[in-house]
Amino acid sequence: MNAPERVVERAGIAVAVVEVAGVEQSYGKGAARVSALRGVDLAVGQGELVALQGPSGSGKSTLLNLCGLLAEADAGRVSLDGADTTGWSMRQRTLARRRKIGFVFQNFNLVPVMSVFENIEYPLVLEDMDAPRRRECVEAMLARLGLEPLGRRRPDEISGGQRQRVAIGRALVKWPRLVIADEPTANLDSATARQIVDLMHEAVAQDGASFLIATHDPAMAARCTRVLRLQDGAIVPDEAGPAAGEEAQ
Repeated sequence: MNAPERVVERAGIAVAVVEVAGVEQSYGKGAARVSALRGVDLAVGQGELVALQGPSGSGKSTLLNLCGLLAEADAGRVSLDGADTTGWSMRQRTLARRRKIGFVFQNFNLVPVMSVFENIEYPLVLEDMDAPRRRECVEAMLARLGLEPLGRRRPDEISGGQRQRVAIGRALVKWPRLVIADEPTANLDSATARQIVDLMHEAVAQDGASFLIATHDPAMAARCTRVLRLQDGAIVPDEAGPAAGEEAQ
């Protein structure tokens, strides 16, 4: 099954999948106020895997939440496919997340009472896709993930690596423009982590997906297109990594 056309252009120029400009974000009030992000600029192009690294409290999770439209910045602009999301209603943000953004979490966040098949299917149910089409999409994703024999099992009946593959399948099954991943290999052994990164590269090659990944894993960062480092809420100069799809040596 082929993914839909992914490139978004404006006046013949490819538009960043997600762009952050001059973003500021703080928490708390008065003397307890903490600045989480300070004038952050970021653009993720189609097919990029961009790694975010930095110590705890550097602003990685806050930046992921803003790019995933889970929160709204105090100042600055977050654009998705060239559309400024400033002032969007909760409904507009929810619809954009459902249609264009997938999420992969460190702790998988699978629905425990749903089967593997049902967890992957869930985003398509939210989109009111008809049942035959949903089955076709989920079966294709299970085959792609090597999970066909596990479709009827619950999350607690499979391994951690298999649960993360299910989480990736759930994120990719709707062909998102952007995948937000928060420490996706943190709870996995090195061999399984490598398989997860392989799946992300396959999504870039096959679907044109873009990834924004918060990670402390140097092996994962080495296989990303770029590495951005956050320190005290600001991005320090980025480093070029291997091109998407290339192996780290």
